[in-house]
Amino acid sequence: GRRTGVESGSFFHPSSELGENVYVGAFTYVSEKAKIGDGSQIYPQVYIGKNVKIGKNCIIYSGARIYDYCVLGDNCIIHSNTVIGSDGFGFQPTKDGFQKIPQLGNVVLENDVEIGSNCSIDRGTIGSTVIGRGTKIDNLIQIAHNVKIGKNNVIAAQAGIAGSTVIGDWNQIGGQVGVVGHIKIGNQVKIQAQSGVNNSVKDGDVLYGSPAIS
Repeated sequence: GRRTGVESGSFFHPSSELGENVYVGAFTYVSEKAKIGDGSQIYPQVYIGKNVKIGKNCIIYSGARIYDYCVLGDNCIIHSNTVIGSDGFGFQPTKDGFQKIPQLGNVVLENDVEIGSNCSIDRGTIGSTVIGRGTKIDNLIQIAHNVKIGKNNVIAAQAGIAGSTVIGDWNQIGGQVGVVGHIKIGNQVKIQAQSGVNNSVKDGDVLYGSPAIS
């Protein structure tokens, strides 16, 4: 059942804003200028970074971490220990080793997105990593920087999607699928478990294998 009220031991920066009928559990930390929409439920021990915007009627379970500037729409559900907005995997080779490229973007989750536990969704290097409306993501999934995922996709556990790949709408991606970066996957594609997708995929294709074939 939904609860309301703010438990003692939670921390709010004075510039943060809470909507009506919000629940915030103990030991949750809400940073400066963060906004939490009406009816949202933030369980204990959640971290919410600077300028984060959380829509209405979201549920964020214990131990989730939402980094600075990320945006969640309405009715989103984030399960325990998921990280939204971790740094993209961006490094420049130099003679002294790999030097970090600053990751200045954010993550945008549209309305009605659900993300399982222990997922990592990386912020864009510049611009946003986007998860479209109604997409459902299982546990233990990695989504890299600047990936764009459309509407009403389902992605099963242990999938990994590399940077800057664009995925359309109504796709079904099986468990342990690996998708390379910088490709485009269309709409209504089905990718069977453990496939390795290394080329763009057109609408309606059904793929299996590594490298994946129709």
